[in-house]
Amino acid sequence: MVLTPGLSHSMQPMIESIQRGAKKGADACRLFHGRGHCYPGLEFVSVDWFSPVVLISLYKEPEAQWLKQLANEITQFASDQAIENILLQHRYIKGAPSENLKGEIAGDYYAVEKGLKFKLNFKANQNVGFFLDMDNCRQVLREQAKDKRVLNLFAYTCAFSVVAAEAGAEKVVNVDMAKGALNTGRLNHQLNDIDSRSISYLSHDIFKSWGKIRKYGPYDLIIIDPPSFQAGSFNVRKDYQKIVSKLPGLLAPQAQVIACLNSPDLSFDFLRELFKEVDGFVERNVIEPPQSFAESDANRGLKTLLFEKNTKYQDWH
Repeated sequence: MVLTPGLSHSMQPMIESIQRGAKKGADACRLFHGRGHCYPGLEFVSVDWFSPVVLISLYKEPEAQWLKQLANEITQFASDQAIENILLQHRYIKGAPSENLKGEIAGDYYAVEKGLKFKLNFKANQNVGFFLDMDNCRQVLREQAKDKRVLNLFAYTCAFSVVAAEAGAEKVVNVDMAKGALNTGRLNHQLNDIDSRSISYLSHDIFKSWGKIRKYGPYDLIIIDPPSFQAGSFNVRKDYQKIVSKLPGLLAPQAQVIACLNSPDLSFDFLRELFKEVDGFVERNVIEPPQSFAESDANRGLKTLLFEKNTKYQDWH
């Protein structure tokens, strides 16, 4: 593939990733992960595929010449029938506004992953409703959730819950402060014909609602996937420890915890030290992010550890 003459070749890996990966009907995936610092000059860009939409996200303001080059290169996809829309999202601007480089965003769109559908909102601030970097975590959940009681903390739009329920979980409890996100979560369960009688939704601040959470326990599997920072509600450095300290009172014997950390400034050791502070937890596995999220430094990317509580359960009452 030849780029527009006279313009920077640093864009070539990104454009080629769209050519290779944007296939009609293919599962949702990350096409290009510039933020992994593996592509000099493109550290501020990511590209995702939600068939038939290509979503290009910019995390800092590029030079005007770069945007001009992007517009020129996008023209080659004008006749590509697999790509109906190319959306450019400016994440560095408050509200993360988007513009259409091809087509118009109208109607309903879904992320499809391993046969399951998840509602997307391309007009929302920043996040569209589905996190692609959690693919391998969801796969572990598929393998572990059958006949288990699952607690999904920071549930957002409940993708973990959909996967757990589809895999045969006995019960799933979703907790998130955002009622709108949980409403989308309800819709995601309906889209996948999941019996709602085994699913609960708690729109609460987890630091004020442990009693309500405990009521549905004890749990065989807990997922902790907090934001790195959310003004007024969660600070990962201060608040993650508060969650881990509550785990013994929530877990059944031999229960498992999937603990996620998505702060580039904190390493795997941060998670390991938190769980060392609580008796009875053993690290069982590192859940790697998908290969499409490759990082030059693994500690800067998504970090996920699988822990197991290997002592007799004594805290539940």
